Amino acid sequence: MRGFFVFLHRWAGLAMAAFLVVVGLTGSLLAFNTELERVFAPRLFATPRTDAAPLDLAALASRAEAQVPRGRVTSVTYAEPDQVSISFAPRQNSQTNEPYDLGFTEFFVDPWTGAELGRRRRADLSEGLVNLMPFIYDLHWRLMLGGVGQLILGIVATIWTIDCFVAFFLTLPPTTKSFLRRWKPAWLVKRNAGFYRLNFDLHRAGGLWLWAALFVFAWSSVMMNLRPFVYEPVMRTLFDFRSSIDLYLSLPQRAYRPPALDWPAAQGAGERLIAEQSALRGFTFGNALALSYLEEANAYLYEVRGSRDLFERSPKGGATSVMFDGDDGHLIEASQPTGEHIGNTIESWLYALHMARIFGMPYRLFVCALGLALTALSATGVYIWWKKRRARRLHAQRDSAKAPKSVALRSSE
Repeated sequence: MRGFFVFLHRWAGLAMAAFLVVVGLTGSLLAFNTELERVFAPRLFATPRTDAAPLDLAALASRAEAQVPRGRVTSVTYAEPDQVSISFAPRQNSQTNEPYDLGFTEFFVDPWTGAELGRRRRADLSEGLVNLMPFIYDLHWRLMLGGVGQLILGIVATIWTIDCFVAFFLTLPPTTKSFLRRWKPAWLVKRNAGFYRLNFDLHRAGGLWLWAALFVFAWSSVMMNLRPFVYEPVMRTLFDFRSSIDLYLSLPQRAYRPPALDWPAAQGAGERLIAEQSALRGFTFGNALALSYLEEANAYLYEVRGSRDLFERSPKGGATSVMFDGDDGHLIEASQPTGEHIGNTIESWLYALHMARIFGMPYRLFVCALGLALTALSATGVYIWWKKRRARRLHAQRDSAKAPKSVALRSSE
């Protein structure tokens, strides 16, 4: 049994090594994604103002749409307190009956004026450093290969999750006799050891000390890359879990036509529904974070900062929200990131931990260091395999060299 798990760990590690190095190094940078965005793309952030209040979401949507006549706004999001991200869907060219090429995938406006800050084709390095961090993000998430890359890293993350348990098992002593005394060396790095022993101890002890964090990042990677195929079936089996994908697919789908509720009316409906849910469910809420229109489902999604949110910095993600019909405004779904379904609460924690949006600067530094440690664990694992493989080959060569001598001795006798 132990031999089988050694074999499994060895070849799983070799198969994952290159991918985990890419993920680890890019993840170290992404722990400071917002800070680095401000360095490489400063024009996409507004100068904060104290003499005026930010515009509401509906006003920002209207002003953005006026600046891009060939597109219609589908969402308005406070990506940062000094940056609003606007998503567009292209309108149809009446002459060709084809959608217009808008020339960008991301559009940013000043929260206080609605004026354009900039636009870009996300992750396209031909536009310069303004896309450096989106490029790193896409490399981290999908290897810059779109859906194929997402699938590859999803499979890698699944193997990584399983291998976390295999690797932990291999650190355990083969007998329960004097268990703690026998297990203690697995947690330590031997001083004054040779280079191979140092690598082996760093690989084994590093994996043990960081095991919980590595498992969190492995499983949360499955959540982001293989959600409907692996993550959600497991979560539904183990926990009380509500699937957002199932909810969306259950809504009637239709071709686009303008909803009866325009942006101001939709914002009013969202504010009313959030206030009703606050009174009903006993949570408090603050600033509005996003308003989106889901065209195929003819539904709006209104997100606010809620008292049960986890994120401490950057508004995006983890928000309390209501989804409602785009024509009559009736409530479809109300959602909170924690406190309702244990599986969804766990998911919110996984997302917040993976994205380093909680526990402040100390945790971001830890995530940065963890990415480097993951790279080191992959490198030491490959080195251990190479040394053992080399030793096996040398041993086999010695055996083959001795064999003819033994045959010759027997022949002479």
